[in-house]
Order: sequence, then C-alpha cells, then structure tokens
Amino acid sequence: MTDETAGQPPAPTTTAPPADGYLGDPAVRAEWDSRYADRDQLWSGAPNGALVAEAGGLTPARALDVGCGEGADAIWLARRGWDVTGLEVSGVALERAAGHAREAGVDVEWVHAALTEAGLRPASYDLVSAQYPALLRTPDAAAERALLAAVAPGGVLLLVHHAGMDTQQAHESGFDPADYVWPSMVSALLDEDWKVEVDEQRPRVAPDGGAGAHHTDDVVLRARRLR
Repeated sequence: MTDETAGQPPAPTTTAPPADGYLGDPAVRAEWDSRYADRDQLWSGAPNGALVAEAGGLTPARALDVGCGEGADAIWLARRGWDVTGLEVSGVALERAAGHAREAGVDVEWVHAALTEAGLRPASYDLVSAQYPALLRTPDAAAERALLAAVAPGGVLLLVHHAGMDTQQAHESGFDPADYVWPSMVSALLDEDWKVEVDEQRPRVAPDGGAGAHHTDDVVLRARRLR
C-alpha cells in the first residue's frame, strides 16, 4: 500500500491488511507488533462499553475506528450498518482484525497507518471513535487536530480513556503519561464549531477478559461538529 495523492485514503481491503507500506514510525509499529505477538489474543473480542452506550443510538453512516486493535469495535459498528474504516499501527493486530471480520461476515476497510500519517480525507467521517488510544503527544498537537479534522459536519467525535492516567507519574516500565494525548487536550481545542454533548468521568463498562480490565473508570468525551 502506498500513500495516495490528493488526500485520498488508501484503497480498502477486507481480505488481508497490507503486508508492507506502513505509514508511520517503524519503532511504534514494532512496539505494538511485539505486544500483540506476545499473546494469541490481547483484547476481549467484545466491543467497548462506552462505544456501545454512546454510538448505539446514532444513525449509521461512515465511521473511523482509531486504534482498532483486533477489530471488535469496528465489527460491532459494521454489524449495525456503519461503513467502517479501522486504523491501526500494528500489522499483527490488523491480521487478526481482518480474520475476525471475515468470520463475522462484515466488510471493513483496514488502514495500516498512524493517525497523523494516514492521509485520511478531511471531514469525511460521521463518527470518529478513539477508545483508549495511544496517541503520541507533539508540540503542534498533530494527533488531536487529526482527530478533529476527520469528523464531518454534523458528525461525532467519541474519545474514551482510562480515568486518572493523565496525572500518573512515569512508570519504571518506561510508560510516561506526559508522552500521550488525553481527552482534556482534545477538548481544549474545541471552538464554536463544536458542541460538547458528554464530558464526564463514569464507571467503566468493561468487556470480560483482555488487557486493561483492571481499569474501573472512564473519561468520556463526545463532541458534535456543528459546521
């Protein structure tokens, strides 16, 4: 897969993700490939509870699943009639996601790229869902702005993260919350073109099993682009 001109997204595939041509930092890809390769299944295989709660009443149209992982959220949306694009940095995860989609009998467009490098068409998604994304923070707020830019007028941005992680100290493992984007950083960029519909902390409705099950509370940001 190559980066196409004129801002066009990469060509869709439902049979297999791209074998090469990843758009993004190779070190980030390698890190996430290693995490997924360590386990046969990293996540629960069920859609995230906040997505089900917040998107269940939306009219299906075009959706972007940022950091789609093994595909559970993308498949849930596709089953509900959404035209879904799943974006992911890990090729290992995308291979699993594509297989799960085939088993479920749904079509999903898989894009092997980082959000800021994907070349997505601006303002073209009626739902942009980012569930616990590991988006790296940059001085120019590139990831935050990419999330907002992807939402079509009238569409919804749904950003969910683990509550309290943004205030933690750097871990001995090397994880430093200061390196990542949190919902408050995105909400700070919202202007009069946006209406905040939900911005709250709530108990997490977690799927059974999978990594991250120990987190008990979510921060949920749902904002609608007015124009």
